[in-house]
Amino acid sequence: MTERKDEFKLVGLKLNGKTTNQNKQSSKDCGDLWHKFETDKIFDLITEKLSDEIYAIYFDYEKGETAPFSYFIGCKVGKHSETPKELAELMIPAQEYIKFTAKGAMTGCITDTWKEIRNSDIKRSFGFDFEVYDERSKDWSDGEVDIYISKMD
Repeated sequence: MTERKDEFKLVGLKLNGKTTNQNKQSSKDCGDLWHKFETDKIFDLITEKLSDEIYAIYFDYEKGETAPFSYFIGCKVGKHSETPKELAELMIPAQEYIKFTAKGAMTGCITDTWKEIRNSDIKRSFGFDFEVYDERSKDWSDGEVDIYISKMD
């Protein structure tokens, strides 16, 4: 299903440097950032949240899915909201997306959906791809996570 999203702003944590899908490096790096997000209670530090959704963003791809990319975890805020000094902000441009929904036991269902995406013939733009964690993803034994893949025009 194709969906257009308007520009929006996130506040949260950005991975230092880039990571890659090679040698399962991104699993470690992204997992470590999630751990920091949870341990340091970053969700509670984000003021002016527009919802309780948490976004995990894959962006700044150097070239396709096997090359290095940047990673960010945060929450949607108003465009003019202040960013706390210890946090980072990220603007997501208006874009067309193809939406997938991962369902099942976490995090395996997300990994399986990403495999499905990589093995599909979707024309990806490798712009800003993201996962949205909401009420449906609270039960890790049977959750749901929406995954938005930036689509080529």
